Amino acid sequence: MALRITDECINCDVCEPQCPNEAISMGAEFYVIDPDLCTECVGHHEEPQCKVVCPVECIELHPQWQEGQESLMAKYRRLTGAA
Repeated sequence: MALRITDECINCDVCEPQCPNEAISMGAEFYVIDPDLCTECVGHHEEPQCKVVCPVECIELHPQWQEGQESLMAKYRRLTGAA
């Protein structure tokens, strides 16, 4: 699954630079995660770095973006050009 940021986001700016896929950007009111770019840090880290640094714990699994570990790893390979 991809992740999403809820409207509880306080725009603290700590999550965006932690994303290795540059999937996080400022939305109209708060930060958003592009599900096409989010791999939940699979291939990069053991756990999603945005969730690790979020002080208000407003990052959750995206309920409409179902992906398993194999799909996330395939997305990582596609995004990074890794073999």
